[in-house]
Amino acid sequence: MVKYFFNETDIKSTWDHVTTAFWQRYPNPFSTHVLTEDVVFREVTADHQLRTRRLLTKTNRLPRWAERLFPTNLSRSVYILEDSVVDPVNKNFTTYTWNLNHTTLMTVRERCVFQQSEERTHCTLIKREAWISSGIYGFSRPIQEFGLARFKSNQVKAMKGLEYVLANMHGEVPQWHLRDSVKDASGKAKGAAMVATEKAKTLASAATPQKPSQYV
Repeated sequence: MVKYFFNETDIKSTWDHVTTAFWQRYPNPFSTHVLTEDVVFREVTADHQLRTRRLLTKTNRLPRWAERLFPTNLSRSVYILEDSVVDPVNKNFTTYTWNLNHTTLMTVRERCVFQQSEERTHCTLIKREAWISSGIYGFSRPIQEFGLARFKSNQVKAMKGLEYVLANMHGEVPQWHLRDSVKDASGKAKGAAMVATEKAKTLASAATPQKPSQYV
């Protein structure tokens, strides 16, 4: 059984601005759990679509009940692959992400579509879907419930982070606040990020062909 999440909302900013902010959203004070981001593959197709595959490393704090069930040496970082397609002609931006490790414990697949609103061209419609599953026999239901709750919390933070970057792009957020927040978060995560990056690149090279097939 799989837990399903769907959310539809809009953001009061043009599609062009939202798409630009998406590539600049890390670091921000609402996403300090994101340690690294690397472009694995990128191309512009004949029909002018931008296709990208990125690798992201995030912290993965387990709940207390899970820490009693799983080894203490279990990696506390999760490696995420993100496929995306930007279609500037139709004003559509689609992303699809999934985790590379801890897949027996839990797999989270997310699809997000950023589409220019037809009724209000100054707004961008965002449709987000997620599928959460677990392969742990006897514990799959509580693990999926936990995963769904965490995903809901993280997607709220993701929206706040995107709005923060958009506001900063328009000069509405004090620069010192962003710098101080990022400096503090980066200082705490620097050591873990260096180790995580090397592990993540090894995983990416094993999981990704030279010119990978995209999911979106």
